[in-house]
Amino acid sequence: MTDGNIGGIGSETEIIGSASEIIKDRLYFATLRIRPRSTVHTHYFSIDDEFIYDNFYADFGPLNLAVVHRYCTKLNKKLNNPTLSHKRIIHYTTFDPKKRANAAFLVAAYSIIYLKRTPEAAYKPLINGINAAHPFLPFRDASLGSSSYNLTLLDTMQGLYKAMLHGFFDFENFDLDEYEYYEKVENGDLNWIVPRKLLAFSGPHAKSRIENGYPLHAPETYFTYFRKRNVTAIVRLNKKIYDAKRFTDAGFEHHDLFFPDGSIPSDAITLKFLTIAEQARGAVAVHCKAGLGRTGTLIGAYLMKNYRFTAAEVIAWLRICRPGSVIGPQQNYLEE
Repeated sequence: MTDGNIGGIGSETEIIGSASEIIKDRLYFATLRIRPRSTVHTHYFSIDDEFIYDNFYADFGPLNLAVVHRYCTKLNKKLNNPTLSHKRIIHYTTFDPKKRANAAFLVAAYSIIYLKRTPEAAYKPLINGINAAHPFLPFRDASLGSSSYNLTLLDTMQGLYKAMLHGFFDFENFDLDEYEYYEKVENGDLNWIVPRKLLAFSGPHAKSRIENGYPLHAPETYFTYFRKRNVTAIVRLNKKIYDAKRFTDAGFEHHDLFFPDGSIPSDAITLKFLTIAEQARGAVAVHCKAGLGRTGTLIGAYLMKNYRFTAAEVIAWLRICRPGSVIGPQQNYLEE
């Protein structure tokens, strides 16, 4: 069947024939030009306008851990719904390359989390049918201009899979409310990359205030949560905006490992960071200015050394946890 036949809505048989079969005779993933209508035998749904990626610059995905959780929950409800039990369920997306890549990532994540498939097994049906003629757009960093590093759909699946192998993401015990609360700028802008070990957050300021509508937080904002979560050390990678004594007087260790925004760390800084993270009594909270580029790069180096992530796997996992992580030359630094 050619791409053109899907331009209009073909018969259900044609749509299913061009779709990726995820669960035999039950769940499919389809790329369609026109919105279909559910029938007696088929239930169609799309998440393209429900789960929206909040971009920084030219980045467009992958969708974050909360969305992965929400999508899997949504799909499980459909698969377990008695009124849909006799129907084929088709998750459809459009030919918008960005929405399509994110939709494919979610259905692949479901295959890995719930169907217990390897990334390769989850990826295989996605490159059959109409999808074989239309490769998925690679994800990119949160910068402007051309991308120097392509993060493929398969890379994102391998990053999620590797994180699950190491116990970084347990679907049944994932605290969705906590994730969505603390990722908000007004509540601290923080995300765990390695539970109970490494946390990334936006750099604190000298005092809590609203600047141009953007909430800034003093160090004290974080004390209660950090103590509750056994954070024992803070690593600052940007210039000094607050006095480190405010953390140390409160019983936290504090380390300064400055390197310029958007740049890569020296070998000496990377080695110092690895030593701090490996020797910390509890968890380590890492920040630069936004807690994305420099922060993600050093956390990525830790994961590559201690958990044998590849560069692509670690960039993928960082962005699934904390969108926008690792920018520009930092991607190539991890690769090299």
